[in-house]
Amino acid sequence: MRELAGRLAALDPDAGEAVRVIAYFDRLTAERAGLEALVRGAAVLAGSPARLADPVHGVRIRVEPDGRRVDGPARTPVPPGADWPGVPVSPGGPRVLWLEQSGEPGPVGAMVLERAATAVRAALDRTRGRAPAVPGPPAPDAASVEVLLDADAPPRARELAARRLGLGPLTRALARADGTADVADATHERAAHDGAVREGAGREGAGREGAPYGAAFEGAPRTGIGPAVPPLDLPHSYAQARIALRFTAEGTAADPGHRWVRAEELGGLSVLAAAVGPRTAPVPDVLALRRAHAAAPWALLTLHAVASHASLRTAAAALNVHHSTLQERLAHAERLLGWNVREPAGRLRLQLALALDRLHRSPAST
Repeated sequence: MRELAGRLAALDPDAGEAVRVIAYFDRLTAERAGLEALVRGAAVLAGSPARLADPVHGVRIRVEPDGRRVDGPARTPVPPGADWPGVPVSPGGPRVLWLEQSGEPGPVGAMVLERAATAVRAALDRTRGRAPAVPGPPAPDAASVEVLLDADAPPRARELAARRLGLGPLTRALARADGTADVADATHERAAHDGAVREGAGREGAGREGAPYGAAFEGAPRTGIGPAVPPLDLPHSYAQARIALRFTAEGTAADPGHRWVRAEELGGLSVLAAAVGPRTAPVPDVLALRRAHAAAPWALLTLHAVASHASLRTAAAALNVHHSTLQERLAHAERLLGWNVREPAGRLRLQLALALDRLHRSPAST
């Protein structure tokens, strides 16, 4: 499809872009993307705010072209403009999917609306059209998870989804780098976590990436973990999980860091996520970090180890290098950065630079 789009673009830019739109929404449909992801795709591809306002299913989602969702339960909806292009999502139904722009859409905008409407209809049929009148036995499925994480879903629908999934009184939402989401029962995790900490006493990081999370996420995509909440509060946990996801890393020399991050551990760092993204100009410290990585491929891994361990000796052990080797590398990295990372102020400066660099590479819609 990409090759076809490229060939068409050379002949007719609109035709090439239309093929890309088709491929984009086909991929989202195949991945069983949720309603918010579909509306976000429409907004980003059309370059204008997109809105899904379906009173029959109790859905109201509005997304800006930069991918930010800006509606909310307490937000008073503004009626669609008389000249906004819009389409129904079911044959013969009212228009419920809109692009907030004046006049008729161009060929690309029209294709965005058509393909988005088809994908939205499939998502609604999957998640809102087959809830049983009486809850049956637990049967975990992606549709139930999607309903449970959707703040716009009616409370009754979310209650039924929680029962189908067999969730306990405390649950966590999970946001993954591949665009999927899930929920995890957290009712008994305190006892499991305490046992893991006792078993791993003396091992730095055992409480953070040890059981119960390490085994569950081994080999999984990068994951943000939301706070433990009652099932009906999972939309809030999911929002926090998506923020935590932006602070994850691949765990490689080029992208060192934790592959899963708990929202509760972010503290004040979560405030940065609302202000920093790919379109934000990087501060000088982030640019210095990138220059250091370009000059010495081992620099990022070394600096991350120093920033995330209590001492240089534990950092050297984590890197599997001799203490003197780490000292030499760190001295070289400090020259590249332009500041001393072994002093408290310099270490904080390094930690912030590493966090900001991840946020610059991770859009808010992740």
